[in-house]
Amino acid sequence: MLSISLCMIVRNAQCTIERCLDSVQHIVDEINIIDTGSTDRTKDIVQSYTSRIFDFPWCDHFAKARNFSFHQATKDYILWLDADDVLTKENQHKLLLLKQSLYPTVDVVTMDHYLILDDDGVVACSERKYRLVKRVGHFQWQGAVHEYLKVSGQFFHSDIAVTHLPLTKDIHRNIRIYEGLLQEGQSLSARDSFHYANELKLHQRYLEAINQYNTFLDSELGATDDCIEACLHIGECYRLLQDDKQAQQAIIQSFLYDRPKPEACCRMGQFFMEQSKHKEAIYWYSQALQQASVDSMTIQKRAYSSWIPHLQLSLLYRELRLFENAYQHNLEAKKWKPNHPEVKINEKYLLSRLKN
Repeated sequence: MLSISLCMIVRNAQCTIERCLDSVQHIVDEINIIDTGSTDRTKDIVQSYTSRIFDFPWCDHFAKARNFSFHQATKDYILWLDADDVLTKENQHKLLLLKQSLYPTVDVVTMDHYLILDDDGVVACSERKYRLVKRVGHFQWQGAVHEYLKVSGQFFHSDIAVTHLPLTKDIHRNIRIYEGLLQEGQSLSARDSFHYANELKLHQRYLEAINQYNTFLDSELGATDDCIEACLHIGECYRLLQDDKQAQQAIIQSFLYDRPKPEACCRMGQFFMEQSKHKEAIYWYSQALQQASVDSMTIQKRAYSSWIPHLQLSLLYRELRLFENAYQHNLEAKKWKPNHPEVKINEKYLLSRLKN
C-alpha cells in the first residue's frame, strides 16, 4: 500500500483547518503544514495533528510556497489541500480504496474540485486538478497567483472529489499581487494575463478587463479553453456596460476556438429571448443541452447544460402555448433545482393550463 504526505500552505485558517484535517488525518501518513504568517490560533490547532509545522515567510508568490511544502514530503505520494477544502465521508472512503489499489507506476492522480455548491447542495461549478502526485517526480508549481502544477508521466483520473467550503475570501489579494508584479516592471505570461483580466472583472473594472482579455487573446499563446472563457468574459463585461451588440459579438468570437460551449449557447439564447425571437432562442438553448460534457481540466459550470436551458425552454414553449413541451422541460429543471421559485411558479401555472 502506498504512503501519502499531506502538504498544505496556511495562514490565519483557525476557522477551517480543523475541519479539513479531520477529514484526511486517518488516511494520510504524514501531515506537513507550512504556515505563511498566521496571527490567529492556526498553529496551536495543527499541533494536535502533527509536529511537522514549518514557517515560510510570505513573499506574494504561491508557487514558491507550494514548492517549499512539497520539499518537506517524505512519503511515496504527495496530496495537497487548502485549509478550506474538505473530503466528505464518501470521498474519504474512495481515497482509502485508492491508497490500497493504485498502481505504483501512476505518477499523477486527478480529482474533482467542487468549487461552488448551490443552495440545494448541488455542484454548480467544478474543476479537475492534479491532486495526488508521486514525490520522486519532483513536480514543480509555477505562477505567483493562480499557480499550477506542471506534471508529466502516467495519469489516473479518479472519481474522488475535494469540496471547497470557504468561510471568507480576500478578494483583493490576487489583484494586489498582479499589480505589484507590474509595478516592479515584470511582464505577465499569457496565462497570468488571463487571470489578471479575471481579477479586473471581479473588481468591476470592466473596460480594463476587456483590454486585458484582448491582450491575452492577441498573444495567441493561451490554451483553447482559456481563450473561450476570455471571449465569454468579454461578453459579460460588455453586457454589464449595457453594450449588447458587442456582447453578442464576443460570444460569437468564442466559436472560432471550438464548438460552442453550453454557456455560450445559453447566452446566445438569452439574446434572442430578450428580443422575443422564441424559435431562435429555442434553437440555442436546445444546443446547450446537446453539447456533451468533455473530460477537461477546465472549470465546468453545470447549470448551463442542465437546469438553466431546461427552465428557459419551458418558458419559451409556454409563450408559444406548447404547454406539454413546457411542462416536460420544467420537470427536467425541477430535478436539478426543486426549490427554485421560478420552477415552482411555472409548474403551478403549467399544471393549471394542462388541466383545461
